Amino acid sequence: MGAFFATAMAAPVHAQLGRFGGAPASLAPLVRAVAPVVVGIAVTETPGAVTTEVPAAPGKGLSSRTEPVSEAAGSGFIVSRDGLIVTNDHVVKGAARITVTLDDGESFPGRMVAADDLTDIALVKIDAHRPLPVAHWGRSAAVEVGDWALVAGNPFALGNSFTLGIISAEGRDIGDGPFDHFLQLDAPINPGNSGGPDFDMQGQVIGISSAIVSPSGGSVGIGFAIPSDSARPIVAALIAHGDVSRGWLGVSVEDVPSSRAGAEIVGVEPGGPADRAGLERGDMVVSVDGHPVSGAAGLTRVIASIAPWTKVVLGIQDKEHISYLPVVIDRRPVQLGE
Repeated sequence: MGAFFATAMAAPVHAQLGRFGGAPASLAPLVRAVAPVVVGIAVTETPGAVTTEVPAAPGKGLSSRTEPVSEAAGSGFIVSRDGLIVTNDHVVKGAARITVTLDDGESFPGRMVAADDLTDIALVKIDAHRPLPVAHWGRSAAVEVGDWALVAGNPFALGNSFTLGIISAEGRDIGDGPFDHFLQLDAPINPGNSGGPDFDMQGQVIGISSAIVSPSGGSVGIGFAIPSDSARPIVAALIAHGDVSRGWLGVSVEDVPSSRAGAEIVGVEPGGPADRAGLERGDMVVSVDGHPVSGAAGLTRVIASIAPWTKVVLGIQDKEHISYLPVVIDRRPVQLGE
């Protein structure tokens, strides 16, 4: 019987392997197609931000010398023909001068026009005085673990570079913010790649490189990308409104301390939406408008995606009983938790 199962299972596996073509023979056509939308970004802080004490003439003690701050490197990609560029907020935050270099080597001054620090996404504008090629968004929900990913960026400020890897995992929470839900990639991603696009094999953007795990400072094969399905509506809101309007429930939540789904309320903001609706510490939220809640992070993402001043119905579990409570979501205050 054991031999029967071994033989019966082997045939479908070999049949599936026969359909796999392995690595592409060459990525050159794909690279040529997407390279024009990839940009390098150089950032300089205000000259004079660093003051160094230096020896003066003999017998005169120390004097001060003002020095410019060195440039940092990042990446981005063009999303409008008139020069809007998506990058990471941490690449351009606090910059006094931004320089954007296109794939053909031409450089332009850039200015940050909008940013969302909670998702680490920013928009930079350049005036190229000519129509620019535009990246095409893909659906990160359509990718699977094991799919190829082409990573583009400006590692170590060397200029536009490309690396190949696979989607290693999905839905990674690395403790970087309330909306962590990263794609994990094994393609080499290094300092300077931040803000660069990650393409599928059709040349569509499925992620934005944002973080790495690196004891050495360089790539060890574990990088993280903001999924395109999360990034695209943020970018659209920044373009349309200059900021992102998010829903807010006014609670602090934790994962339920068991194998059960849902999120436990551990704090309620006085006067907030939850407080006005009668929610209390210890309540277990298991659904929003009939959709199951996967955990604390899941509840945070769901509420944030709802337009402020929308009425939702929360499923609250008490032992084996679930009651349903209507709540009017408010707008998320700046710098406050869920």
